[in-house]
Amino acid sequence: MTTPSGVLSGYRVLDCSIAMAGPFAAQRLGDLGADVVKVEPTAGEWQRHTPAGGVTGNQVNVSFLSLNRNKRSLALNLKNAEGRELLYRLVAESDVFLQNYRPGVAQRLGVDYESLRAINPSIVYVSISGYGEDGPYRDRPGQDLLLQAMSGAMLSTGAAGQPPQAAGQYLADAVTASTAFEGVLAALLHRERTGEGQLVTVNMLDAITTLQMQELSVYTVGGVPQQRSAQPHAHVYIRSPYGSFRTQDGYIVLAFPSLDVLADLFDDDSLRGLDDEQAAWSMRDELFARTARALEQRTSAEWLALFSERGVWAGPVYSYEDLVNDPQIAHNGTFVEYEHPTEGLVKTPGFPYRFSQTPPAVRRGAPQTGEHSREILAGIGVSSAEVDRLVAEGVVAQLDAALEAQ
Repeated sequence: MTTPSGVLSGYRVLDCSIAMAGPFAAQRLGDLGADVVKVEPTAGEWQRHTPAGGVTGNQVNVSFLSLNRNKRSLALNLKNAEGRELLYRLVAESDVFLQNYRPGVAQRLGVDYESLRAINPSIVYVSISGYGEDGPYRDRPGQDLLLQAMSGAMLSTGAAGQPPQAAGQYLADAVTASTAFEGVLAALLHRERTGEGQLVTVNMLDAITTLQMQELSVYTVGGVPQQRSAQPHAHVYIRSPYGSFRTQDGYIVLAFPSLDVLADLFDDDSLRGLDDEQAAWSMRDELFARTARALEQRTSAEWLALFSERGVWAGPVYSYEDLVNDPQIAHNGTFVEYEHPTEGLVKTPGFPYRFSQTPPAVRRGAPQTGEHSREILAGIGVSSAEVDRLVAEGVVAQLDAALEAQ
């Protein structure tokens, strides 16, 4: 069976990013068929040496594996003049350049937008930063938890007087990756129409702030401040009861049910006839606490069945094990499986989009450091003998040399 080429087939992306946001954005482009060349240091990208959860893998750790499929690796020393020249030759034949260097590093390396635009005026250059390209926070570390805290999001959930709680995911990194991915597609569309490349800048602070479009507008337009309740409410701008609740055998979530329905299900006439909007705000903590006490009296399955019969929005609280084994997840094909040459059978989340004619696919697993150096350089006319010299001088790393160094 022929593997579909993908909607971005024919585009080349140079991925000079590290950690999560940049590599994740570039992986999405690779999933759609772009030829993504991961340009990494000769010792390998930072994420290769920093495994999440301590899962090191055989030769490629899971962190790197999860963020770098559908890429080829070129291991290059950009601090070396010859290494930069090789990159410039690739830039001349590429469509997208993506980096998330610390402010000032791209310019010092000679790979800033102005330098690369002089080589290829049609290049789409994407720069990802923590707080912006300039400004008072320019040099602050752009780390996910720091951005979640600064965005205000952590004070929109939980109980008053308790420490704010971060999301259980790398939320700021993930939304920044999606924002960068959107920026690339929009800039490529502009280039298709006009032939003009451009600089696209994305920063984590703006990405996670604009994600809260509705919540922040309630504050800025409606003038309603964030005010956490005494009970661990799930959102400061949603009426009670709203959140996760313990049952006899686990947890469920419940979203703003009718108080008359709760009166029936809880056998509590004091809830009957209360205004769903007004009372659910004025009695917010009391309603949450009474709901919590009532839900502890039955199992999760019992409550979910009762709520479903009455049209109440409720659902289970899944573990990852539950999610992976869910029938809708199976039906959607949300996870993909493929064979990796060193890590064996890999099962990982697949693609968040569908295309009827050019579907995304896993065409290659995450590469090892410099696995494709020779192949990529041959594509821009570098002879095998010249690659041998560059490897010997430490300008380029290739897979065999990298393995011998381990």
